Amino acid sequence: MSDHPQIGRRQALKFLAGAPLLPLGSFSVAALLSGCGGSDTAAEVVPAANFVSASFSSMAAPTLANAAAMATTTVGSTLSVTLSDKSVKDYKLAYQPFFITGDMVDDGKGGKVLAGGYYDIHNKAIMDNSVAGKERQIFSDAPDGTSLLSVLNPTVSGIKGKAVFAVVQFEYTTRNLSGADMYGQLPSPIAVLTLDQDQATGKLSLVKYYNVDTSKVKGLWITCGSSLSPWGTHLSSEEYEPDAPFASTDAQFKAFSKNTFGDETSANPYHYGHLPEVTVNADGSGSIKKHYCTGRISHELVQVMPDNRTLLMGDDATNSGLFIFVADTEKDLSAGTLYVAKVGTGFSIDPAAAGAKLSWINLGHATSAEIENMVNTLKPADIMTVSKTDPQDATYTKIFTGGKANWIKLKPGMEKAAAFLETHRYAYLVGGSMGFTKMEGTTVNIKDKIAYSALQNMVDSMVKDNAKGWNAQSGIALDKALVAGGVMAHNLAGAQSDTLGVAIKSEWVPVQTRALLVGEDIAADALGNLANPDKIGNPDNLKFSEKLRTLFIGEDSGYHVNNFLWAYNVDTKVLSRIMSVPSGAESTGLQVVDDLNGWTYIMSNFQHPGDWSSSLHKQVQSTLDPLVRANYKDRFGAAVGYLTADATSVKLSKA
Repeated sequence: MSDHPQIGRRQALKFLAGAPLLPLGSFSVAALLSGCGGSDTAAEVVPAANFVSASFSSMAAPTLANAAAMATTTVGSTLSVTLSDKSVKDYKLAYQPFFITGDMVDDGKGGKVLAGGYYDIHNKAIMDNSVAGKERQIFSDAPDGTSLLSVLNPTVSGIKGKAVFAVVQFEYTTRNLSGADMYGQLPSPIAVLTLDQDQATGKLSLVKYYNVDTSKVKGLWITCGSSLSPWGTHLSSEEYEPDAPFASTDAQFKAFSKNTFGDETSANPYHYGHLPEVTVNADGSGSIKKHYCTGRISHELVQVMPDNRTLLMGDDATNSGLFIFVADTEKDLSAGTLYVAKVGTGFSIDPAAAGAKLSWINLGHATSAEIENMVNTLKPADIMTVSKTDPQDATYTKIFTGGKANWIKLKPGMEKAAAFLETHRYAYLVGGSMGFTKMEGTTVNIKDKIAYSALQNMVDSMVKDNAKGWNAQSGIALDKALVAGGVMAHNLAGAQSDTLGVAIKSEWVPVQTRALLVGEDIAADALGNLANPDKIGNPDNLKFSEKLRTLFIGEDSGYHVNNFLWAYNVDTKVLSRIMSVPSGAESTGLQVVDDLNGWTYIMSNFQHPGDWSSSLHKQVQSTLDPLVRANYKDRFGAAVGYLTADATSVKLSKA
């Protein structure tokens, strides 16, 4: 990091412990002078220097030479900001957690609550009784989607600076005390954090943790990525929707039902796989609703376009599709039209290739209320007949879903029900390109009118003649798998029509897709990496900063020994590694806030540290396991927090 800049003879800049990232608007040195005893005469006033650009240095990947760095969150990057007076300010980055799941944190009422704790449909704590004498409430080791936001006229007491809020969701927990698998067997908690934002330093301090009551929406199912809507609500997710026609015999879903409702049969699979929306109240509480009309898919995270109506949706599945939803009314996702993409010729994962055109199939229009009514009245067999074996009946259509062949027959008059409740199967049936694998995070670059989607893997249904779901209909036919995955860029445009010639009422429709960045599969290196550690590997979370002109990429990689958070400048094309999460953990909860009361934040969590793979981690596990256990509650805890500047950073005031 460079030396701290001086202001002439006055040396007015203060060193601020724990200061977060700088405000990225216009900056005034004069404001600092007056705050440090300087004269406020006209002769002393220095014109404001405006923000011009930013870049991140790239840190080295940690190695066993510093095992402690591999076993925790490590940041070794510097943010350099260029101003209009040609000066450059450097800010060394650091990670600041709000808590480790399993901590007891303030509930805002003088009591304590378990961070990441699970509750059933009656809001009673779900207990882990698997080991006699160690009974305790279960808490998540997998915090994920996070939205940092503000609300008008907050009423939370005990705030010294300004009250801001973060909504945090917890995707799952890996195992119970006995070591038994718990994935997808518990209703996902979601919490509102009240944070005290220090107006001198921008530091965020947790003052209240509020567990959102999800009983009115029947609980939440595997909440993964999230985004902040332009109108200030938290858009959650429910991925890997339960396979409704076969849910009654699915052990995972039956366990979810028992843990949520108290028995194995009360949960209705059609209540899950939708888009939840959380509204934060002025007192730091929150309420939730589900939108049933945006398609029942493997919602990873969604991105609302600047029109406040168009929704681009990640679909984290094998045989997944690219979907958009166009709401009838701005800032209201309770009614609209659902579309699935049809990929044209030329699809490629070569960044040098031109890419493929996209057209859009209209799957139907619906309101959330009418689909919710279908959820409550229809059974899977009322909508379509589904067989996993060939019935030798020409009235059935062979499709692929989840990497496997199905044979389906739609019941008469059930097109709308199928479109919104059996979306994957119906989208394939009507000709959608259901050939992607694990299309995860989505985000948008508004200035350039480009959206981005992460493909965690490019395998199975994307690879020509692969038995696991490949189909010519998709228009996707790679000659070779790329396990390390990549990021696709979609050009956006208006004045588009669907495949029947009906106008799509949006100016933000993806019309072409091409590869932006891809990883590289390798033979195992000395540390055990199976993907090039100097390139992205299995991208998951994506967020774009308009101010920084930077695409941030968080990894969910089973091919990197440590997962990383990357920053890719779309103008300079420079890719920088800015953070490493504990070995065996996934980088989650990514959000970039360009300006919140003058401060910039990169929200970032991680989940399941020390989730060892016998092949990937065989070189490091014996060394790192005791360190990870010591850091993160015997591997039951994980962090919720944000990237900030470290104790040597400076505060610049806005003009």
